[in-house]
Amino acid sequence: MIINQCRDNNAKAQMQLYNLYCKAMFVVANRYVNDSFLAEDIMQESFIKAFKSIDRYKNEVPFGAWLKRIVINQSIDALKKKKLELISMNEETLRVVDDEDWKVDESITVDEVKSAINDLKEKYRLVLSLYLFEGYDHDEISQILGITSNTSRTHLLRGKRILKEKLKSNSYAARY
Repeated sequence: MIINQCRDNNAKAQMQLYNLYCKAMFVVANRYVNDSFLAEDIMQESFIKAFKSIDRYKNEVPFGAWLKRIVINQSIDALKKKKLELISMNEETLRVVDDEDWKVDESITVDEVKSAINDLKEKYRLVLSLYLFEGYDHDEISQILGITSNTSRTHLLRGKRILKEKLKSNSYAARY
């Protein structure tokens, strides 16, 4: 098995594993940092970290999922190093917003959605990505980003609202 060969520091096996996952892990990193050069660095650092700690991989989850978690954590660490400010909100400032079924106009492409998400402020983009793309819940997001669960919910709701407005205006502008 290729993982066992990597545990034995087999460079050829490590290169095979790298080639197998590098593109997908670059996409994950780039989704968070929105900078292809930084995403490439993060992806490579994540592989180094994975190979150094591969003995901790216990086959409980697929290797790609284990590696993806490393990439996400490295991406968030990189953002924190850039002194990303995630402002925690007081509970008094939160208001409950009905989370109606969120549907996007069928004429809007996946690329337009991705582009609109990338244009969001980082605090919204991070929470949206972790919640919608990675499937984390608010408690997990709060631990990853060092914010409260309520702040995660607020960022998600506001991010979705802003995203929806961007997509509506882009769709309207594209039609006329």
